[in-house]
Amino acid sequence: MASLHAGALSDEARSTTSMNSANQDVSVTTPNVERGKLRVLIILGALMSFASISTDMYLPAFPTMQRELGGAAGDIELTLSSFLAGFAVGQLLWGPIGDRYGRRLPIAVGLVLFVLGSIGCASSTSVMGVVVWRVVQAVGACSGPVLARAMARVLYAGERAAQMLSTLILIMMAAPLLGPLLGGQLLVVWSWQGIFWVLAVVGILALFGLPMLPETLPPDQRVRAPLGDVLTDYVALVRNPRLMGFALSSAFFYAGMYVFIAGSPFVYIEYFGVPSRDYGLLFGVNIVGMMVTNFLNTRLVMRLGSERLFRANAVAGVLAEAPGRAGAASSLVGAMQYGSGVASAALVGWLADGTPRPMSWLMGASGVAALATALLVKRER
Repeated sequence: MASLHAGALSDEARSTTSMNSANQDVSVTTPNVERGKLRVLIILGALMSFASISTDMYLPAFPTMQRELGGAAGDIELTLSSFLAGFAVGQLLWGPIGDRYGRRLPIAVGLVLFVLGSIGCASSTSVMGVVVWRVVQAVGACSGPVLARAMARVLYAGERAAQMLSTLILIMMAAPLLGPLLGGQLLVVWSWQGIFWVLAVVGILALFGLPMLPETLPPDQRVRAPLGDVLTDYVALVRNPRLMGFALSSAFFYAGMYVFIAGSPFVYIEYFGVPSRDYGLLFGVNIVGMMVTNFLNTRLVMRLGSERLFRANAVAGVLAEAPGRAGAASSLVGAMQYGSGVASAALVGWLADGTPRPMSWLMGASGVAALATALLVKRER
């Protein structure tokens, strides 16, 4: 979950550095100022991590929820699909809303929705109840990553911006590592409902921390055009075949990733008999692999070129195709990536047969589709 935001942050870190390389960070460095900046950084990092903790923390509870809530085999994966659907829609909405009404107010509204959705999930007595409340939780959770990234670009200038954005990446990467581990332990000492109660508390704490963040978009700089005009930008982007090729290849990759996220709890815990509390350790191995790959990408992309390292740089390819609409392009590719997870997570549930086969075949098919789309993009060029 963190790789999408990490990729977007990496692109923004590079672009922010190039745009502001002539600027100097002339702020006075005092212990109080540094402590204030550290608080801001921690709050921004927490907001950026809401997507990961909202999905990864409850993964070890999938088999337990299936047993206690009932429903057909594979229904519990719909709780992940519904979250991804809400997150995909939120990707398209919160950016324009933040440009029109500022950053802090939309984040506050989103956090309230996140808390309500978490409480609703904890109080649900059926799978469909969790499915509905997960949509509410996702729409609220989405406001944090979308708008915190925009705030970070304004709060820090020049090389300092790139440094701070890179630090946010590290904070975000910790969330998918720690989320399943914490969720597995909560399942041992409490219940699956306790995981959602903890998420509600996290949302409340973030609300209390929000006043410490400055409003980075003053009223005189806010967009006054109707929100409906944003649709025109999205239509123009969709009509760009090369941009859509990059976006589709990335979406197919994310489809395979969400197949694993949705299917691995049952494969590890039910099929292979791994204790729920240890699921996070196996999940963490995959996250470490992604972190290593991202690190290697930063070293190889300048030497080999972004197209030869295509998957890791699909978001950069999308942004390069829309230099005048970078915000809309970022929102579009994010919506497509999360949207692909809606279908793939639901599909792995519908095809569940108690073995790893459906998950393995769907992951393989997603990889082939991503490769085929990448080759089509090269032919388009």
